[in-house]
Amino acid sequence: MEETPHRPHADLRSALRLRVENLAVARGGRPVLQSVGFTVSGGEALVVTGRNGAGKSTLLRAIAGLLPHAEGRIALEGAGEEAEPPQYAHYLAHADGMKAALTVEENLDFWSGYLAREPDGRSRSVPDALAVVGLGHALLAPFGALSAGQKRRAALARLLVAFRPIWLLDEPLTALDKASRGKFAAAMRDHCALGGIVVAATHEPLGLEEAAELALGGAR
Repeated sequence: MEETPHRPHADLRSALRLRVENLAVARGGRPVLQSVGFTVSGGEALVVTGRNGAGKSTLLRAIAGLLPHAEGRIALEGAGEEAEPPQYAHYLAHADGMKAALTVEENLDFWSGYLAREPDGRSRSVPDALAVVGLGHALLAPFGALSAGQKRRAALARLLVAFRPIWLLDEPLTALDKASRGKFAAAMRDHCALGGIVVAATHEPLGLEEAAELALGGAR
């Protein structure tokens, strides 16, 4: 199957900005993040690094709207006055978010319908998304029958079937072999070429040579 070329959307590339200012987050009354700030514009990627306990996952969860912040501001600029980052974001953490008894196709069809804000030509069909992550042969396989690496690739395909400009990725390379890591690096670069934003917490190189880095402090 010949894939339809995806074109950059100049409006998103030039206008969208994810801005975090003076962010402080506490969990259980214990400060985890303090005075964190950065700006990432459409077409750019930010790699968040730091030792275990530095707050990498906490930062992503706060941006995704899953944790409250005690101080500071998280804003998506350029998408309208009422725009909130969680409405425009994919959040991928350690859980795959798939039903074991359903096929890969059924799982991704569900996420495509659930996550899509509106029809968008940048969203990929389920077969195309699986081809991108090298899992085209598993379309009709039960998700529960896949290997750990295949499950991770299927979860990554979820990012592609419903276009959302912000990707919040927590250790996205977990369980991926070298070839799969290369495919996903290409998918992240393509997302940025479409005007998207990638914010990824990782201990490992992602293959995004032009990404900025935010180094968080050590465990507290």
